[in-house]
Amino acid sequence: MNPNTAHPGLDAVILDYNGVIGVQPTIGQWRHLAGIAAWPKEDLTAFQTAFWSAREPYDAGQLSDPAYWSRVLGHHPGPRMLRELRAADTDMWTTTDENVVDVLRYAHRAGVPMVLLSNAPAHLSDVLDTHPWRHLMTQALYSARLGVCKPDPAAYRHALAATGVAVPQRVLFVDDRADNCHAARRLGLRTLHYTGRVADLEAALLPAGRPRHLPCPTSSGAA
Repeated sequence: MNPNTAHPGLDAVILDYNGVIGVQPTIGQWRHLAGIAAWPKEDLTAFQTAFWSAREPYDAGQLSDPAYWSRVLGHHPGPRMLRELRAADTDMWTTTDENVVDVLRYAHRAGVPMVLLSNAPAHLSDVLDTHPWRHLMTQALYSARLGVCKPDPAAYRHALAATGVAVPQRVLFVDDRADNCHAARRLGLRTLHYTGRVADLEAALLPAGRPRHLPCPTSSGAA
């Protein structure tokens, strides 16, 4: 790590995906998914409740795509509906915040090792691995591959091991969920509860501002 460009005392960063690198789905995307599921248009909240009710075991790789959507819908979807549901679900989570990616490019150029730790089902994990920002990460750890979701302590231990840093206090964990940050803090990691302020992330990684001697990164969007 270059001490002139990276945060002093920071040896590595563990980053969440959704809510940090990835932006939250729009109401339009939720309605599109609910429409594919043939859910009543006037009851989007109930659809979202059903969607999240079985999400943790799905994210942890304990449910297949058919098993997950059967729990959400209350019946087995046909092959065509299943393909459309999976595609729309995946699309909801693959739009990135290019301002955040821009900061991560500078951090990468400054020599800050970064590890992704995301709660994500298997198919979404495979898709995220194909996106341009992925090369900024030393490793990408997904719950479906680990078999465990945040805030389980085991997830953080896997990520900490991936950084190669022996002292947790020299690793920063960034997540948009307070409970995930609390769990990381209990294991000794430094944390940033990210609330959408890109300046907070930039200050945590590059406290003196973006190093002007580094080339300006070229932004590239995600689907």
